[in-house]
This record gives sequence, C-alpha cells and structure tokens, in this order.
Amino acid sequence: MSLRDVSRRFGLVLANDRVSLELFAGEVSALVGENGAGKSTLMKVLYGLHPPHSGVIEVDGKPVRIASPSDAMRLGLGMVHQHFLLVDTLTVAENVVLGREPGPVTGRATTALGRFTPARAERVVAELAERHRLPIRPGARVADLSVGEQQRVEILKCLYRGSRVLILDEPTAVLTPQEVDELFGVLRELREGGAAIVLITHKLAEVKALADRVTVMRAGRVVGSGPAREFSIERMAELMVGHVPAPLAARANRSPGEPVLEAVDLVAQDARGLNAVRGVSLAVHAGEIVGVAGVEGNGQHELVECLAGLRPVRSGHVRVSGRDVTGRGARACTEAGLAHVPADRLRRGLVAEMTSAENLVLGRQREPVATADPRATAFWLGGPSLEARARAPLAAFDVRPADPGMLAGRLSGGNQQKLVAARELGRAQAVTGHPARALIAAHPTRGVDLGSVDALHRRLLAARDAGLGVLLVSSELSEILALADRIMVLTGGRIVHETTPAETDERTLGLWMTGRATLTDSPIPAAGSPKPGALPPETPRA
Repeated sequence: MSLRDVSRRFGLVLANDRVSLELFAGEVSALVGENGAGKSTLMKVLYGLHPPHSGVIEVDGKPVRIASPSDAMRLGLGMVHQHFLLVDTLTVAENVVLGREPGPVTGRATTALGRFTPARAERVVAELAERHRLPIRPGARVADLSVGEQQRVEILKCLYRGSRVLILDEPTAVLTPQEVDELFGVLRELREGGAAIVLITHKLAEVKALADRVTVMRAGRVVGSGPAREFSIERMAELMVGHVPAPLAARANRSPGEPVLEAVDLVAQDARGLNAVRGVSLAVHAGEIVGVAGVEGNGQHELVECLAGLRPVRSGHVRVSGRDVTGRGARACTEAGLAHVPADRLRRGLVAEMTSAENLVLGRQREPVATADPRATAFWLGGPSLEARARAPLAAFDVRPADPGMLAGRLSGGNQQKLVAARELGRAQAVTGHPARALIAAHPTRGVDLGSVDALHRRLLAARDAGLGVLLVSSELSEILALADRIMVLTGGRIVHETTPAETDERTLGLWMTGRATLTDSPIPAAGSPKPGALPPETPRA
C-alpha cells in the first residue's frame, strides 16, 4: 500500500503537503513528528475520514478511492484512534462485532435482523482475545472499563474485521512497561503473520525497539524516511523539532511547605458500585510534586475525581489549602485553590464546540479581570478583549494553530492537551479571583510530542519551584521518575508502596504496580500524609 504526493488542506492550513509513504506487508512503520505535523491527518486520509485534495492512494499496486471508513475496512485497513470510537452503553463483545454480528450457529458475520446472539458474540470475541493475548471481559460494558482496556477493544475490532493494515495512534500512552511488552509481542506476531502496521508515536525508544521503517514529519511534510536502524533517537528528535531537547536541569533539594491538597481515609466507589478507592491517605505540600503510579483501573481515576470534587466520597475527607471541600463539588475545590488537568481532555477538559479563547477561561468566567483602572469592572467571558487575552497563553504553550477563534474540537489531540495545560497552569499565576495553590495533573503529556513534553515538564517544575503543590498521576513511569519528589504506587485502590526517584527504577515500580512485588496486607503510609482519624481544625486560607 502506498500514498503518493497526498495533500490535504483545512481552510488556509496545509496539513499534508505532497506526502508520500509506502507500507509493506510484514513490517512495522513508525510515523513520528510534533503535534500538528500532519501524522494523524495523513492516516485519516488513508482511512477515508478526510478526502485528499490531491495525490493518489494505491492498494496492491492499483489506484483506489477511499471515501469512507467502510471503504477502508473493505480494503483491509483498520485504525485505532487516539480518541476511541466506542459505544459506552454496549458491551465489549457488542462493540467488537457491531455491524458484522455473528450468527447464532455458524458464527459468521451477518446483517440480517433478529439473528444477533449476545452469547455467541461473547464466545467469538473471547476466542479472538485469547488468540491474540489481549485479556478482556467480553460481557463488560465499555463505560466500566479503564482506558487501557478500551484500547484493547479497539484493537480487537480491527482484528475481528481481518485488517491487513493496522494503524495505531499512540497505542502505549496508557500502558505500564509490562503491558507495553505484551502489546509489542502482539504486534510482532501480527507482523510475522504478514500484517502491515503503522505506529504513530512520540516515544522514540519505541521506534528503535519495534519499528522496521520510520517516517518523520514536520509542518505537514516528510523530512526523513528510511530503515529504522539508520536513525538514532537523537537524529529523529532533531528532525522532529529542529534540535535535540536538553536534559532537565538537576533540581535543588528544598523543604516543602504546608499541605495544599489532602486526603484522609478516602473511600469511593466506581461506576459499578464497588469500592475503587480504599482508605487512601495522602498529602501534597506546597513546592513538591507527588507522583502516583499504577496500572489503569486500580483507582487512579476515582481518586482524582474525588479530589477534584467530581465524584461523591463514600467516607473520608478532602482538603484544599486547609479547607474541607468534601462533597462540595468542583466549584468549591476551584475556589479553594485547586487546578485540574484531567485525564480525558475531551470529556472533562474542553468543550469541543467552543473556541480556544473560550476554553482558556472556563472555570474563571465568574472572576473579575485585572484592569488598569481599579474602579473598572471586567469579566473573562464576553467583550472584544477575550481573544486578545488568549494570545499570550496560546503562544507561550505553543498551541497550533495559535488562533484564539479556532474551535477546540478541530485541534490535534496534543494541541488540545496543551490548551488545557495553558488554562490550568495559568491559574497558578493569577492575581485575581481564585489563584491555584494545588494542581492535579492526570496524564498531562498524553499524546503530546517530544518538544511539547519537554516544555510542559519544565513548566511543571517551574510551578513546583514557585510553590505550587502538584499531584502527578501518570502511566509514563519515566515522567514520574523525572518530575516527582515522592512516588506512591496505587494497586487495588490502596497505596501499597512509597519511594523516591533516587531509590527506585521503572522495573521496580512496574512490579509493584502489577502486584508482582512482595506486598503487605495493609497499605504503606505515605510520608507527610495526615494520620487516619479525625480531620484537624480548618486552617485559614492563605
């Protein structure tokens, strides 16, 4: 399969500029580049989601017209999108077979009404999952699955349809090192079976570990292509961003300040009514970053939502800047001084139908704006100055395009993430309203390119040095080791291990995360965490 001189525009933006790419059976091709480089757009052209404005797509040496994903699937293409395309209210099996339901006897796909048998579908999907070593519960509803489990469903959808070409957009963003190894084992087996695999990734070490061929894009063009063995990590980084990012500077040890985010004996339930957070106590102090590591589905999601006021607390307490905000909702947490970069930027972080400028002021729309005239009253939303105020943060966080009037839903995933980070980190520098003293950053660099990851890391460290307390929840162990002052491992809804970056490594953390290390029956208390029991008297907000 090949693409020759493919171009695609969005208004005045040339997303793909005469791009050529060849995919070979039995090979893994890595597609790398910055956010907005055109990688995902190119694959959406190939998958029939965007028609090309010029160029040719060939399959088996013959030109083809791919006008829709249905055309792509008929030609043997499957795609696992960065933002999953699943029906939350359906089961795993129903999502996998949707549109090609197996019959009650033979198991062959059928479109005849009245022939769908859920039990048969679950059996077919269970066999498929076992064959490809993708553990999943076929009868579970997608809404109850972790992000990592949802990704497996997307892969199974492609395999069920017999895809010869499998496109994966950031497939390891939510996986532990052990899960990455397992996924790579599956991809190697598919490669050996003759599949052509496209891996869109920002993790250059993965390219060296798995890819046979690499294509580097920048500003919509291919700037480098060839066998992966001929590209060093440094060379790929240089092609992507124009230079090799400098390593993070060593941080000076400093004594943290007062607690700015606390949980005491926190218990909370998941969507099924089961306890997902089981007696968690922790404290994040001003001027420190506390990292939380764990396999997806072990209570991180529920813990973050409880701390942010988005989920009811069954028992225990939450404090922000000394205020008890338990059960008072997200607005009370915000007004107490909490900022939040959510794990799911589209569901929790942005309104896709609003502009970048409007998204930058969400949560602050009720606050007055500082003006030169102290007697004047101005607010964040409304008026001609809204877009003008947005230009500085858009430029500072390199959101592309830096157009305040661009709809958030039209930005790439990485640029959406930078937009959320710009808003929430900006609250720590606010001089009016409710400036943030604590930040929950849940997977803050998921789907973000190498250069932007580096910039976001530096901003988090600068905020920490300026006195912000940060709770960093991430599936990227390298990110936690690089940024955190303390690290906690969450397994089964409990804190089972606490350490520091100097005392551990990725493999050791992975063993604790998967329960393969020696665990005690009771959680290890977190250093600096409030002791279980009654909440101390509320302290005045600084």
